[in-house]
Amino acid sequence: MRRVAAASALVAVVVLLLAGCGDRAAPNATPSPDAGVALPGDFGGAGPGTLIDATSLPLVDRRLKAVTSQLARITYASTSGVTNEPTEVTGTVFAPTGKAPEGGWPIIAFGHPTTGIRPECGPSLSPTLMNLSSTILYFVKAGYVVTMSDFQGLGRDGYYHPYLDATTAAYNLIDSVRAVRKIVPETSDRWLAFGMSQGAQASWAANELAGQYGSGLNLVGSVSLSPPLDVSPLADLAAEGTLSPEQRPAYIALLATWAEEDPTVDLDRFRRGVVTQDWDLMLQCEYATSQERSDALDEVGPDDLRPADVESTNAIRDQLLASTLPRTQTTAPALVIYGGQDTLIAPVWTDAALQRACDMGDVVDINLQADKGHADIDVSSTLPWVADRFAGVPAPDSCPSFVSPAEVTAPVTGEVTEDEGE
Repeated sequence: MRRVAAASALVAVVVLLLAGCGDRAAPNATPSPDAGVALPGDFGGAGPGTLIDATSLPLVDRRLKAVTSQLARITYASTSGVTNEPTEVTGTVFAPTGKAPEGGWPIIAFGHPTTGIRPECGPSLSPTLMNLSSTILYFVKAGYVVTMSDFQGLGRDGYYHPYLDATTAAYNLIDSVRAVRKIVPETSDRWLAFGMSQGAQASWAANELAGQYGSGLNLVGSVSLSPPLDVSPLADLAAEGTLSPEQRPAYIALLATWAEEDPTVDLDRFRRGVVTQDWDLMLQCEYATSQERSDALDEVGPDDLRPADVESTNAIRDQLLASTLPRTQTTAPALVIYGGQDTLIAPVWTDAALQRACDMGDVVDINLQADKGHADIDVSSTLPWVADRFAGVPAPDSCPSFVSPAEVTAPVTGEVTEDEGE
C-alpha cells in the first residue's frame, strides 16, 4: 500500500513537471540569495567525479529538510561530451535519515527536464529546485540517496550549456554519482538513472555510456519519461514552417547552443522577425519575465524559424543528428514511457529509436500510452520498476514483441538537394 501511495503521488508531480518541459520559466524558481555554509566531504583525488565544493541549502523546500540527513549543493568535476575537456558542474545531493541498509544507500541520479540554457537556470539555485523538490522528496522517502546534476553550464558561470548533447549530460549524471559518494559515504556503488524529457535523454545516454565511462559503479537500470531520443526531424519541420508551439522554444535553445559551439554559425540564416527581435528574452528562465517571454513565443510565425535555404536545413539536421540515440547497446535494462499524442516529441520519432534499440539487443520495457501527451503520461509503474531493479528481479523486455502502432521510419540522414527541397 505504501508503494502504491507513493507511486500515485509521483504521478501528479511528474505531470506538473513535464507540462513545463518546453518552457524555460518555472514559478518560484528564483536563485537563492544565501549560498549556505561549507560542508565536509572527501575533496581529494582528481579526475571525473572529484568533489570540488559542498555547501548547505538553507532556503530549500523545508519538506526535504525534514527527511534528509544530508542536503547539499555540490560542485564536481566532469567532462564535456563535445570537446572531451574537463569541466566543473554543479548539482544537489539528498540522503535519507536513518541507518543505511546493508551494502549502503542505493543511488538515483536524477536527470531534470528542460529548465533553460543559461547559468541562472540551474535547479540548484532555486529553493524549489525549479519545482522538482516534490519529486526528489518521494525518492528520498522511498529510501534512495538522490543526486541531481544541474548539467554543464547551468548553475554556475564559466561554461555554456550544450542543450540536448546526450554525451555531456550522460557524463554529468555518471560523475554526479561518483561525487555523491564522496559526501555521503554510506552509499552503495549501485545506482539507477532516472530522467524526464531532457533528463530522459541523459538517462538513456548514461545507460549506454556507463560501461565505458562509469567504471567503479554498478548501474542497475534507467528510466526515461517522454525522452527526446531523436530530434533531428525538427529541422524539416522548421523548413516546412510546421513546428508546434511546444517545439519552438526547444528548437530556439538548440540553435543558440549550436551557435555557442560554432562561432561560424550565422543565426540569421535560421531566425528572423520576432525571434531575432526577442532572441535574448526567449532564452531567459527568470520567473519575472515568464509572461513576457510566453507572449513573444506566441507571436512566432511559420517563417520566423524557417532555415534560409536547403543547405541551412541540412546543416541544422546534421547538428541534431549528432546526439541521436541509440548509438550503442545499453549497459542495463531500461524503462521508457511516452505518449501517443505528444506534440513536443512526436511518438513516431521515439518508435523508430526504440526499434533501433531493440535491434541492437537492448532490454527495454516499452510503455506507449496512446491517449497521452508529453506531460500527462501515467508514471505509476516507475517506482515499482526501480525497486525491482535494485532487488535484482529480472527486467521485463518488450523488444521481442515490440511492434510500433505508428509508421516507423528511420531518421533522415541523407543530404537534401534543391530539387527535393522544392
